[in-house]
Amino acid sequence: MNLLRTLGRLLFHPLWLFCALPSYVGWRLLSALPGPPGVGAGMVLLTACCLLIPFSMRVHTLRHRKLAERLAWVGSTAMGFFSSLLVLTLLRDLVLVSARLSMPAMPARLAAVSAELALGLAALMTVAGFIIARRRPGIVEVRIPLPGLPQALHGFSIAQISDVHVGPTIKRGFVERIVRRVNALDADLIAVTGDLVDGSVQHLSAHTAPLAGLTARHGAYFVTGNHEYYSGERAWTEEIRRLGMRVLKNEHVVLMHDGTALVLAGVTDYGAHHFDPAQRSDPAAALRGAPSDAGARILLAHQPSSADAAARAGFDVQLSGHTHGGQFWPWNLFVQFFQPFTAGLHRLKNLWIYVNRGTGYWGPPNRFGVPSEITRIRLVPAVP
Repeated sequence: MNLLRTLGRLLFHPLWLFCALPSYVGWRLLSALPGPPGVGAGMVLLTACCLLIPFSMRVHTLRHRKLAERLAWVGSTAMGFFSSLLVLTLLRDLVLVSARLSMPAMPARLAAVSAELALGLAALMTVAGFIIARRRPGIVEVRIPLPGLPQALHGFSIAQISDVHVGPTIKRGFVERIVRRVNALDADLIAVTGDLVDGSVQHLSAHTAPLAGLTARHGAYFVTGNHEYYSGERAWTEEIRRLGMRVLKNEHVVLMHDGTALVLAGVTDYGAHHFDPAQRSDPAAALRGAPSDAGARILLAHQPSSADAAARAGFDVQLSGHTHGGQFWPWNLFVQFFQPFTAGLHRLKNLWIYVNRGTGYWGPPNRFGVPSEITRIRLVPAVP
């Protein structure tokens, strides 16, 4: 058993994978490109990816901030390109194997054409994904029907943003556009469901500062995501409070809306206990002591995995993020194997779960096939 564990660690060690995957792409694609110029260009491209991707993950250690930002842009874009190229290389091999099985005399030109096509598609997906990622997030309208919803809460609206990931490539200008877009919705409250930042308060406070301008009738509320814990949760909790948002950690507030009570609760990230045992996520604790006659009980929870506990606790609605909807093709096809709900509106017993695809992006500036969003949720009465 120990030998198997050791072999498993060696097989899936990041360094080994990082060397093996580019080697596989180079072996399968470069050898099929026509002529030395194509092979040479391909080798330069793969070598650049191998050098830039890991280096860009350590740019926060550089003192020269402008250089660090440029390297972050180039490295993260290269990460997205290589990710797409790897998948297309795998798909190409499947096509070639199928072609050989069905056509013993497979045209010799097919290998070269398919290699060129894989490179071209990877480049096209990277450019298109970059444009989609950097444009302002679209507004997604969602209506959640609740049985017995009091008249005063008909149409109650929540503007949700999630997974902005202010950090290496998402800066103040992007945040300012989000704030303007959210405020224009004139929602009753604003929910920020975690993964707001990727970096320290020291480096990013100037870029998160526009969030102080978020305005809504009942204010703005925040719950922690896993990236807050990577980035220094305590410092960020203090900073977010300074910006005027209410941070909910396994607790709730009672909002009086036109004379009717609505319970808004929030939990720490689903994996918070790995960083601080005292912050274990607990939907039941978040609802404890809430009025039983509230018109609606809404939970903010970064990860959709909180849904089981939220349903048992008695919530009506859970708003989450975390998954990014897979962020870009083809990872949107695989995320469902790791998360109970990946994007959009879902039902679990008496609980409605809405999963925001993310207002920003993490890592590669790429949202090919999975656009970012700001969600406007409205509570409506369920039709009998």
